[in-house]
Amino acid sequence: MLRIALFIGTNLAIMVLLGLIGSVFGINRDSGLGGLLLMSAVIGMSGSFISLFLSKWMAKRSTGAQVIAQPRSETEAWLFETVRRQSERAGIGMPEVAVYEAPEMNAFATGWNRNNALVAVSTGLLRNMNRREVEAVLGHEISHVANGDMVTLTLIQGVLNTFVVFISNIVASIISSALRRNDDDGPGVLDSIAHTVIYIALQMVLGLLASIIVMWFSRRREFRADAGGAELSGREHMIGALRRLAGDANEHVLPDDMKAMGVSGARRSGLRALFMTHPPIADRIAALEQMPRAGVVG
Repeated sequence: MLRIALFIGTNLAIMVLLGLIGSVFGINRDSGLGGLLLMSAVIGMSGSFISLFLSKWMAKRSTGAQVIAQPRSETEAWLFETVRRQSERAGIGMPEVAVYEAPEMNAFATGWNRNNALVAVSTGLLRNMNRREVEAVLGHEISHVANGDMVTLTLIQGVLNTFVVFISNIVASIISSALRRNDDDGPGVLDSIAHTVIYIALQMVLGLLASIIVMWFSRRREFRADAGGAELSGREHMIGALRRLAGDANEHVLPDDMKAMGVSGARRSGLRALFMTHPPIADRIAALEQMPRAGVVG
C-alpha cells in the first residue's frame, strides 16, 4: 500500500505546529483535563486527516510521478487498462495512474478514499518485471485502496496523536510547574518557555514511539494486500513478483517518508526492524504459499 511515512512525517509536522500554537497561547493548559483531552483530540485528528487529504499531492511531488491522462504508448495503455479492470473487480472508483522515474522495482498507492486514489509504478518495475508480475503488483496496490487501509491508518494515527498530545501536555505542565517554584524572577518567566520546549520535545519522542504501532499495523496490512494481489492476478504471479523484488539490488529511491507506500518496503534489522513498513519478503511469500490456490479475499 502505501501508506505512511510521508503520511507520518506530514502528520507529525502538522501536529507539532498545532500543538506549538496551543502551547504558546496557553490553550492546552488552561482548559482542565476534559478540555485538554478534547483539544488533544482536535490537534491529533487534524494532523492525521490533513496528512491524508494531502497524500496524493505530496506523493506526486515527492516522486515526480507523471499521471497518465492520455496513454502515449502501448505500455501506458496496457497499464491504464489493467488498473481499470482490477478497480472494477475490486469495486472501487478508477484511480489516477502514474509512472515515476526510478531504477528500483516499486509501486505505491495513496489517496483519501477508495474512489479518489492514485496508483503509481516505477520505470524500474516496468523494465524488470514481466506483465503478469506487474499485474500482481498492481493488484496488491488496488487491494490497499479497496481495503481502505489509508483511512484505517488515519484513524489509528489520530487516536495515537491524541494520547501523544495529551500526555505531552500533562508531563510538560508538571515539569514546568516544578521549575516555576524555583524561579526567583517570579511566576511565569520560566513556566511558559519550559512548558513549550518540554512539550515539543515530548511530542516528538512519543510521536516516534507511536509510529512503531503504526508500522506494526502497516506490516499486517501488507499480508492482506498480497492476498488481494493474488486474487486479482493469480497466486503464482504474486509470488513471482515478490521473488523478483527480493532480488532487486537497486537502491530504493522512494523518500524515507514514503517507504510504507511502496510494494517492497525497506530492508532493516535490529531495532530498526520495529520501524519497517513491510514484513520480510520471505514471510510474505510463505503466507501466500499457504493460501488455497484459488486465492482469498483482498
